[in-house]
Amino acid sequence: MREVASLALVALLALGGSALAATRADPSTPANVTADQVKAALKGDKNLAGKSLMNLDLEGLDLSGANLSGANLHGARLTHDNLSRANLSGANLDLANIIGANFTDANLTDASLDGPIVALGLTADKGEIPIMKGANLSGARVLARFTGGALQGAIFSGADAGAHMKNQSMGLMHTEMTSANLEGANFENAKLGHADFSYADLKGVNFRGADLTRAVLTGADLSGADLTGADLDGAELDDAKLGSAKGLDQAKNLDKARGYKKS
Repeated sequence: MREVASLALVALLALGGSALAATRADPSTPANVTADQVKAALKGDKNLAGKSLMNLDLEGLDLSGANLSGANLHGARLTHDNLSRANLSGANLDLANIIGANFTDANLTDASLDGPIVALGLTADKGEIPIMKGANLSGARVLARFTGGALQGAIFSGADAGAHMKNQSMGLMHTEMTSANLEGANFENAKLGHADFSYADLKGVNFRGADLTRAVLTGADLSGADLTGADLDGAELDDAKLGSAKGLDQAKNLDKARGYKKS
């Protein structure tokens, strides 16, 4: 029995802690540090892993490279913060104010971004949408508005960015990436049902195995994109540029997509 337990422990350690990192922060955990303590930590090792920063005003801070893995940032004010290369794996950023924040090359694997504030009004002004270039959101839950945003090379593999059809009494809440720059992004095996990619730059994007049911791709540039195994049931493809897209012959339910015209 001891040998079995030891083997189980060895197997867990062999995962390099990934199993623990995949556990998202509890959004209900009240703040257990103050804004001043956060600022003090930024002068040292920048280690805030597992801390609750719930609803704290952290506007304008340099959190680049900080360790915020498993941190609860629910409702936190991160306006114009520098979070480039920060470790936010498993962090909770639901309802956080991330207007103008820079997440370039940040690690957001298994994080939650459900309804973050990205603009002051219904339409975003220049500089409000957070920067997500090269950010890794693999396995993340994303329900956000990135209209016109910079997300080149971002990784959403296995992410859940689709609309959840339950509790939608106030209208369909869905991820919006209208007119965003997503060139070279990776959405392999991601859930993208009802997501809005209209007029987005999707050149070279990896949509292999992605669920794009009822996604809006109107006017999007899918030049060189890979749609192998993607489910396009009910997707809107009016005026989409698909001339050099790959894997269309292996896409699912292409015949049920709206506006598709075989070139």
